[in-house]
Amino acid sequence: MSATVDASRVGSVFTGTPPFEVTRRDVVAFADAVGASSPVHRDIAEARAAGFADLVAPVTFAVVIAQEAEAEYIADPASGVDFSRVVHADETFTHCRPLVAGESVTTAVHVDSITSRGGLTLVTTRTEITDASGDAVASVVSTLAVRGADA
Repeated sequence: MSATVDASRVGSVFTGTPPFEVTRRDVVAFADAVGASSPVHRDIAEARAAGFADLVAPVTFAVVIAQEAEAEYIADPASGVDFSRVVHADETFTHCRPLVAGESVTTAVHVDSITSRGGLTLVTTRTEITDASGDAVASVVSTLAVRGADA
């Protein structure tokens, strides 16, 4: 794959990733991995008592969904992104509501900016996550630093 990221892809939107099914198992495993200790991540009765239909995913769980969706752009040979040269630079989350086990969500990955400096190309994507009704759930902005051939 080319070591040159194609800056003309700014403005592209990728929507080909199949819906993501949020499962109880995924929520519990992620909560364990990040040390999220709230009982709403593991105990259905606690989650329901807190007003949720099922287990609630930790706020950073949205990165799992975003990274799966971003793979569509990164794997596209036209992107010019050589993933073996990628270093994760930044991630921010904006939530409209919590993600809950049992729901299916869809994604749209927007290539918001591509800038080069000092042997690195910074690629910023924004993954919009929506529920089955089309309502916004979360937005994940991710910046990847792609090292050039000489870096």
